[in-house]
Amino acid sequence: MKKQILKVRDGFTLLEVLLVVAIIAILAGIVILALNPGKQISDTNDSQRSVDVNTILNAVWQYSLDNDGSLPAGITGTSTEICATGAASCTGLVDLSVLTTGETFLVAIPEDPAGGIAANGSGYNISTTPGGRLTVTATQAENTTISVSR
Repeated sequence: MKKQILKVRDGFTLLEVLLVVAIIAILAGIVILALNPGKQISDTNDSQRSVDVNTILNAVWQYSLDNDGSLPAGITGTSTEICATGAASCTGLVDLSVLTTGETFLVAIPEDPAGGIAANGSGYNISTTPGGRLTVTATQAENTTISVSR
């Protein structure tokens, strides 16, 4: 009687491994394109800007209510960038430090996720309209215009 020798195959062939790696790479590429991380980041930044604009507007509004309708000094009809909290100089910017003094209305002026346009700026502009409405704008919004008036 003859003995049969069975060949036992251990592991995978090089072709099988390369095929699996190629399939995983293709699927990963599709997932990355579907998620679009750049858009997700810009959407997140714009959401933060929207919250910040409303926070500044609400703080100025509360200040105005506590001060017989007077707005903080420096707010004019020209849209001007707001000075950041703790800035060395607020020259050419609107200084809203009265809102952060004693942390009555704000702990600190919110800053744009991308930073301010001016060296000491917050990245947010403020102005009044001829009708007396207050407008706060996020000047560096990435996907939409972010501006709130009250």
